[in-house]
Amino acid sequence: MTAKRFARKSLLLSFLAILLAALAACGTSDDSTGSGRGNEVTIGYTGPLSGAAAYYGENTLNGLKMAVDEINEAGGFEVDGETYTLNLATLDDKYMPNDAAQNAKRLVQEENAKFIFIPHSGGVYASQVFNEQDDFMILAYSSEPGIVEQGNPLTVRIPPGYDGYVEPFSDYQMKRFGKRIAFITPATQYGKDWAEGLKPVWEEKGGEIVYEGTVDYSKDTDFYTIVTNALNKNPDVLFIGGPSEPTARVAKQARDLGFEGGFLVMDQAKLDEMAAVYDNDLSFLEGAAGVNPLVNADYPGTAPFIEKYNERYNKNPGSEAGYHYVALYGLIEAMKAAGTVDDPKAVMEAFDQGVKNIPEGKQVYTVAGVDEDGAFIPLWRMAVVENGEIKSLELDNE
Repeated sequence: MTAKRFARKSLLLSFLAILLAALAACGTSDDSTGSGRGNEVTIGYTGPLSGAAAYYGENTLNGLKMAVDEINEAGGFEVDGETYTLNLATLDDKYMPNDAAQNAKRLVQEENAKFIFIPHSGGVYASQVFNEQDDFMILAYSSEPGIVEQGNPLTVRIPPGYDGYVEPFSDYQMKRFGKRIAFITPATQYGKDWAEGLKPVWEEKGGEIVYEGTVDYSKDTDFYTIVTNALNKNPDVLFIGGPSEPTARVAKQARDLGFEGGFLVMDQAKLDEMAAVYDNDLSFLEGAAGVNPLVNADYPGTAPFIEKYNERYNKNPGSEAGYHYVALYGLIEAMKAAGTVDDPKAVMEAFDQGVKNIPEGKQVYTVAGVDEDGAFIPLWRMAVVENGEIKSLELDNE
């Protein structure tokens, strides 16, 4: 090939490249969401996808993935006469608040995400500093009451606040075992807040706190010393909690050391997941009071969700997956009610109606509405272990 022909060919290839780029740009010009993908709405997620809390992060994300895939496979959803599909943009924050805030910034700036799921209180608090200014809604998965007490108008809290569990858990333990309690509190802000919420309630009911100790589950793997110190105070009840696996090991160690009382289990740990650490043996958890496992729930959409989740992930879902699944369907219904996919303020105002419009078959949990502070209004239940089985109890505030 001569130099002249080579030059002409190079010029032609360059021209074709420019033409193709121009055509591609024209193909995405109808971008009603601003995401660069036409009628596609980007849902953001920042959570722990690596590190010690990766299992928890995976469970939260699995619920979102299932809902996104179902909606897209059904052809999307219609808002104000336009049909949209979903794009789920995820970032790993390793359970670190500062990383979560930085990720939220990235999701807004790079993906134009107007709705971001954050499954830990530290990340939520860090992002609430600027979410109003940056115009995005936080869908918070944490039972920390302070999340909605901040008065942030663009925050929805998905799970029930733990403050609704403190009194019924205490009543059950006092009635069955006695009024002397030892605290083995996880060394996280969430654990400390839970303990501070429990203390006055326990004491107002005539109870006595005989021991207070903390455990750092990110560092500690042997709990013999702290459990021994707690049992030396002769408690009737142990307050324990944190991630399910280490919490189960604390309970088992207490039993191995001769403890015969009850366990008041903060809501981060799940009774079924704790039992799974020991081949689904519930005997060491006899007398425990905690949140109701999803596999024990009987809402209209629970059974089909569990079946589909098992088919996809080959394991039972936890409440993290179920609540994220429900929350995304609630968000879609709120968009429909608001008539917009990119105005967080309007969607926030319509969220109460949105959760009420969730199709019955998608109600893995039934949500009665969203209160004036932005918290989901749940149908309250708790669970206890009696005679080797998990028993669900309805609460008065249901």
